[in-house]
Amino acid sequence: MCGIAGQLGGADDAPVEAMIHALQHRGPDGIRQEAAAGAKLAHARLSIIDLEGGWQPLHAAGGTVIGNGEIYNYLELAKDFGLSTATGSDFEPLLHLYAREGEAAFSRLRGMYALCLIGPDGRAWLARDPFGIKPLYIMEHAGGLAFASEPRAFFAAGLMQKVLDQEAARELVDLNYVLGERTLFQGLRRLAPGEVVEVRDGRIVSGKRSNPLLPRRADDGGGGAPARGDGGGAKPHTPSLPPHAPSTASRSPSPVLFGTEEERDLLTRLDAVLEDSVRVHQRSDVPYGLFLSGGVDSTAIATLMARLNQRPVTAFTCGFDAPGAKDERAQAERVARALNLDWRETTFGEEDFWRILPQAAWALDDPTADYAVLPTWRLAEAAKGALTVVLTGEGGDELFGGYGRYRRALRPKLLGGRPAEPRGARPQVLAAWRERARPPHGLTALQEAQWADVVTWLPNDLLLKLDRCLMAHGLEGRTPFLDRDVAAFAWPLPDRFKVRHGYGKWLLRKWLERTCPAAEPWAKKQGFTVPVEAWIAPRAADIRAGLDRIDAVRKLGGPPAAGTLWPWLFFGVWALIHLDGADPQDALAAIART
Repeated sequence: MCGIAGQLGGADDAPVEAMIHALQHRGPDGIRQEAAAGAKLAHARLSIIDLEGGWQPLHAAGGTVIGNGEIYNYLELAKDFGLSTATGSDFEPLLHLYAREGEAAFSRLRGMYALCLIGPDGRAWLARDPFGIKPLYIMEHAGGLAFASEPRAFFAAGLMQKVLDQEAARELVDLNYVLGERTLFQGLRRLAPGEVVEVRDGRIVSGKRSNPLLPRRADDGGGGAPARGDGGGAKPHTPSLPPHAPSTASRSPSPVLFGTEEERDLLTRLDAVLEDSVRVHQRSDVPYGLFLSGGVDSTAIATLMARLNQRPVTAFTCGFDAPGAKDERAQAERVARALNLDWRETTFGEEDFWRILPQAAWALDDPTADYAVLPTWRLAEAAKGALTVVLTGEGGDELFGGYGRYRRALRPKLLGGRPAEPRGARPQVLAAWRERARPPHGLTALQEAQWADVVTWLPNDLLLKLDRCLMAHGLEGRTPFLDRDVAAFAWPLPDRFKVRHGYGKWLLRKWLERTCPAAEPWAKKQGFTVPVEAWIAPRAADIRAGLDRIDAVRKLGGPPAAGTLWPWLFFGVWALIHLDGADPQDALAAIART
């Protein structure tokens, strides 16, 4: 995971150096930049794979690339296409493939990435992975097209003014995230998940988008099938095996002995596709581990990591230290003992809430007001120094049908079934959400709800949160469920394998019942309850008065007299930091007396 910035077209004196230095927290291991073919490119590196040879901008096959993230099937691509590579970088095979087949090469990638590629044909491309795991922002201006991993880079370089997009701000306080490609800054947009654009003379001239839930063409191969080994090819780099590293041998579980023949077949296939995804997501030359909540998704990842590693896997769990708070620490500890994990516990309490809030607001220059940002930040704090790569369970609910709203979607309308629309949003925000979430024809009601989450909430809330919280601490987050092969398996599953007998993620629970009985996948869960509003309540009057002094808040009409204050508090702190230039701690003190 790294930070990238650059300019395509325009003047040679583009302030790319200022842009990349604003992103140095994303790449603490070093910065490199250069001019090439009418472009200026810069890269701040967090070294993960091929520590010596993986520096960027990377040149091969007459082309140049800079990228953020990981291309997991780089070994398979090198082997399957007979590529002769000079480095062990996971981005080098892409350059060779592009030289052979042009833009079709992007469809062969399996991973999380945001990148800029300039081919031997002189064509320049920007691309983002189909789930939107890694961020990329773009703006067109008189000097060309600028791009970067975070909005702060554009302001550090003086490329644009900080002007609030009020419609986007309304989405933030209503939904806790901003829809689509819009950001809170006028003139700055996100490259959409799965978007690939060609840039010529500083302007976008063509583009296309892919969705990870739609079938890939049969010719989108190159590692598309689950890999069966670490590949070969000419000079492939196999990540070194530090003390925590995985064994190359897979210890498969005993055959599943229950259920119908169809269920047994699906469970066998599920085991294979998940194991393969976890295996490639572990590829690393630096220490890795996971965040273990105790829930089904992270426990599934932990189960497979324990299977694939010879030594105990390091796992971090965050519990909530407050009266009335609920968490699943006890469940996580039970799983950790059963799997022989190196389990480490941290806690999050009221003091952490007020301490972390302004820090997270600074890091989230493209914000999500999801309060889960704060315990995620606390986990990243705890893991820093012990790990560099962290596997997490994001995507399990969306792909396998875990949320309660999915179960409601299956009910007949007379029994309370209803679309999984956001509640309490203003009419214009709800209309925008419906437009973004509109599914293709032919889906079940459950799939429509899943589709809505994958194209709205997942990239713009959950994945944005994960990227910023971990990157602020020099960590790379990886999400094995959000893998193209896992999605190809899970998305078309019949509804009865996602929701059955009142349980979401039915197939995943059935698999976990066999592979990790300590998970107790059918037991009633404690769930997670963080008393955010209870912590805010004693200071509510001061907070309302402080928010009323902030111009950006007043323009939105301010928080309602009744209802949650949290998103407004977060937005107020964010606005003081990113619009008014306040120090993070001063921003919080200006609103709430801490």
